[in-house]
Amino acid sequence: MKKINAAITGIHAYVPEYILTNKELEKLVDTNDEWIVSRTGIKERRILKGENKGSSDLGAEAIKLLLKKTNTPVEEIDLIICATATPDMMFPSTACIISDKIGAKNICAFDIMAACSGFLYALTTASKFIESGTYKKVIVVGADKMSSIVDYTQRTTCILFGDGAGAVLLEPNSEGLGIQDTILKSDGSGREFLKLKSGGSLSPASHETIDAREHYIYQDGQPVFKAAVKNMADVSEEIMSRNNLNADDISWLVPHQANKRIIDATSRRMGVGDEKVMLNIERYGNTTSATIPLCLWEWEDRLNKGDNLILAAFGGGFTWGSIYLKWAYDSKK
Repeated sequence: MKKINAAITGIHAYVPEYILTNKELEKLVDTNDEWIVSRTGIKERRILKGENKGSSDLGAEAIKLLLKKTNTPVEEIDLIICATATPDMMFPSTACIISDKIGAKNICAFDIMAACSGFLYALTTASKFIESGTYKKVIVVGADKMSSIVDYTQRTTCILFGDGAGAVLLEPNSEGLGIQDTILKSDGSGREFLKLKSGGSLSPASHETIDAREHYIYQDGQPVFKAAVKNMADVSEEIMSRNNLNADDISWLVPHQANKRIIDATSRRMGVGDEKVMLNIERYGNTTSATIPLCLWEWEDRLNKGDNLILAAFGGGFTWGSIYLKWAYDSKK
């Protein structure tokens, strides 16, 4: 009996129309385009505008486009997992709200929160449902409205984040393609350096927490940067080593788009040249759970069946991880 792998058989993404440029940010905080680009690689980011719009709207649009593109009836979807750090609300899950917005009934749906590593955690979880034979068609969507928790008076964080969503369809594959290996890790002591201080059960919302602006992203940049450089590079090298892969074997590195310097450090550690690195941080910034599927979507027409891809991410928690997968279809067809 052939081994069953979970393979990506379709991908789509959605980003809002509104573009927030570095020039516009210069009007809000003490910064400039050269400073932002030299330190992050970001030139612009997309922002979801309009009342009563949340991460579920981004995710639902990505999934609707995915279903249309793959000619998949919504009734055939068994499970939706949403990776998000900005859920519409504490409960119900954003995945449940998305399922309602796309017309999926009697479906299994839940969220995973691992900050910027969320898509990798969700993709790994989804793959187990496929490999076990429990489900045949699973959608993983990374969706974040980061603008909802960004303080646009803080120049160190407001320059980094954007809004967006990306979704993939997973199906069984018996050709040896799809997800080959996964490494996921965490270190909870890192929670002090990157967090949303209030709004949870530890520190519920109050006049005091609002006045102290504790419902926006807090980041201590240097410890986060150092940990991201080390751990994202370490785990990418580890997954290559245990699968006997060298740089020549890798078709593409698909890194989380947080900071170009972190991406460069990871690719150098792997020995992978810039020509093999998916990069779109300059146009979207850090969309947290959506960065990796956004890259896959934009590079889809350059992917060939059997290509070796390494996905890598680092996020708050701290969480980090890497996935080795073989692309399952010729995207040009």
